[in-house]
Amino acid sequence: MPRRPLDLAPLRGLRYAAPDVDRFLDDGFDLARLLAPPYDIPDAEEARELQASDPHNAARVTLPFELSRQNAAAHRYHGAAALLRSWIDDGYLAQDPEPALYVYEQVTPDGVLQRGLIGALALPEDGADAPAVHPHEDVAEPPVRDRFLLMGTARANLEPIFLVYRGAEGAASAATEDATRGTPLISTRTGDGAQHRLWAVTDPAVHRRIGDDLASRSALIADGHHRYAAYRRLRAEHTDPGWRYGLALLVDSDAHPPRLGAIHRVLPGLDTFRALAAARTVATVDPLRDADPARLDTVVSPALLVVAADGSAHLVHDFDERALTRAMPDRSAEWRHLATAALHEVLMPLWEHPEERVRMVHDDAAEAVTAARAEQGTAVIVPPLHVDQVYAVADRGELTPRKSTSFGPKPRTGLVMRVLDGP
Repeated sequence: MPRRPLDLAPLRGLRYAAPDVDRFLDDGFDLARLLAPPYDIPDAEEARELQASDPHNAARVTLPFELSRQNAAAHRYHGAAALLRSWIDDGYLAQDPEPALYVYEQVTPDGVLQRGLIGALALPEDGADAPAVHPHEDVAEPPVRDRFLLMGTARANLEPIFLVYRGAEGAASAATEDATRGTPLISTRTGDGAQHRLWAVTDPAVHRRIGDDLASRSALIADGHHRYAAYRRLRAEHTDPGWRYGLALLVDSDAHPPRLGAIHRVLPGLDTFRALAAARTVATVDPLRDADPARLDTVVSPALLVVAADGSAHLVHDFDERALTRAMPDRSAEWRHLATAALHEVLMPLWEHPEERVRMVHDDAAEAVTAARAEQGTAVIVPPLHVDQVYAVADRGELTPRKSTSFGPKPRTGLVMRVLDGP
């Protein structure tokens, strides 16, 4: 089967109007207050705070809240679509006059710099070609359907998915770096201290060089598996040619290695000491003086920190290879040695704790321990993967267990959107 080229097309981005538009400018205007994290990061309270922070904050359309108990789901999606269109009609959002590939730069407070290209990603037809975009995680139906309904009703891609690829100093990576020598369209700092800058590359000759370079490459979904699945479903179920594309940020991981954080688990109500007793039947369990995640760097994976509500911590490691093979007979040895695989395929069945009651905590081990204490349960601290491990899993055609990785920095929502008038 021929491989489909990796194709990131220019688009006329939908962006917040420039601050020199009189009716959009007020005292102390700052674009940062209109931006939001990706839709799946804020919890319910954080989402409400974002929506209340400004009447035009992007979270009002990416995280639409119910204003009526009657026909709530339909109202939510149609309300978000109507709000988006009203912002366009009132001049708060406007499409750029020329098609562009956008260079997006993020600098985190601790100095991590990431640059990539935002454009319209060409989507494969089902079964037509070997795809150029590879997922590394499985998806669940409810969030896929949620994003499918929201984007389909709004007729827009409201935030980019996040892709990485091995650019090897190619033309696309060079064009990305070259663009940053010019004056940015946007430069702002969000409340978390991160700096965000955006440039537009409008030269068709540069677009062609980027396209020629990307055509022989493939990309890995770093963040946005559910949105990508929704893109594919929208493409399959609609005839409008605009749905042949989806908004994406593409980052060369050779030039800008992403930061991979861990996604820790909180198991409310789970008796930690009974859980550890069960774990001893398949692994070594060692008591620790503290719950420092650095302990996981000292042992061979799979390894996990299990922390009780009282703060006592244990290292679970050196799993019985026979137990791993019995639980995952059809998986590669590398997959069986992922910490999340051992957790979900070996330990969770022993613990008999419902998967739907597991709470995910991104990056912050201390937050997971605090949550376990509040819920009289157990925290499981998971080590982060390296990007090469994720590429290796995807290259073998496997998917990591759900919520195995937290790639960052994640693109901020609201800098560039895409409405369906073509790529």
